[in-house]
Amino acid sequence: MPPRLPSAACQWRQVADCVSFSASSPASSVLLPYSTSIIPCAATRPAATPPTPSPRRQQQQSRSFSATAAAETRLRRFFWHWIKRHKHVLRESQGQHDQPEPAYIPPGFGRQNKRLPFPLNPQFQSHPVLSEELRNDIWKRVMIQGEPMLSVSAELGVDVRRIAAVVRLKEVEEDWLKKNKPLARPYARAIMGMLPQTFPGTKHEPFNEIPVHTFTTQQLFVPTSESRHFTRADAAEAFNRSMLPADARIPHKELVEMERLVAVEGVAPVEAQAAFRAAAAAKERALAEGKARAAERERGRTTVVRSSRKVEFRFKDYNVDTVGKQGRSRHGLGWRYGAMFLDRKKSQVKIPTEVS
Repeated sequence: MPPRLPSAACQWRQVADCVSFSASSPASSVLLPYSTSIIPCAATRPAATPPTPSPRRQQQQSRSFSATAAAETRLRRFFWHWIKRHKHVLRESQGQHDQPEPAYIPPGFGRQNKRLPFPLNPQFQSHPVLSEELRNDIWKRVMIQGEPMLSVSAELGVDVRRIAAVVRLKEVEEDWLKKNKPLARPYARAIMGMLPQTFPGTKHEPFNEIPVHTFTTQQLFVPTSESRHFTRADAAEAFNRSMLPADARIPHKELVEMERLVAVEGVAPVEAQAAFRAAAAAKERALAEGKARAAERERGRTTVVRSSRKVEFRFKDYNVDTVGKQGRSRHGLGWRYGAMFLDRKKSQVKIPTEVS
């Protein structure tokens, strides 16, 4: 660490930097800054030569007078030049049926992957999103025409969970329109123009895939004889006795039944499709009634206390014996936070010790 200068020297250097002395001018014509601690020191000491500025300080002073534009200003000017050059192409091709990919990138840019809305960020790959026309069609079929969501999912090629999400969000949008709340339409159009879209008449995603059950994510050793025909039902029972087989866990079991009626029994496609819609409607009706009964039972088990501060307290009765013998029952307290499997834990017997 360099030695520090005394306070008087620091004050004199400060005065010498801000005042220029001349040999021909008298001492009385020199103007000094008003300071009771600096003026006596400046009056008694001889005039000193001002320090020579360093090369770095000269470079900083010369930069402020440079005629070259800053990089940020130059990039902004190039950006507006590109916008004025391609704005007519963007307005004509954005959000059209023949333009499912982002329209703000010129055709000659050399972009090969259509899932990259930002060419300079190859790590971000966007899947196609539902267009505004397709979302409106889904909402009209479910809420206005009263079609089952399973049949709408099968006809449009969209997962039934996405169908339910579109209906809920569209209901929120319609509620906002009734309340005269403003919608960010320009922002939505800009975002939709940057992402690849799925328009009506195109399959959006595989809608009948079997979801991965949490019971099937653990390691399992099941001894069986070679002469036994091990089926999917046996595999589901090996993971858990109450687990359904894969054929019963697919989202559209009625669609498989419709294909079987047409291919095996020779039923007309129109009649098979009508039977599929009736079965889907009956399934949704039974599901809604079951949810209503479950909500009613939950309200019966819950004690609600409302305070004067618009706060609602809910109390439930729990028993310590409901957690099961090993404390891992799903009916016990704390199950919502998850219970990990012990298949990869040390000192656990993973090989079956008996054959049932």
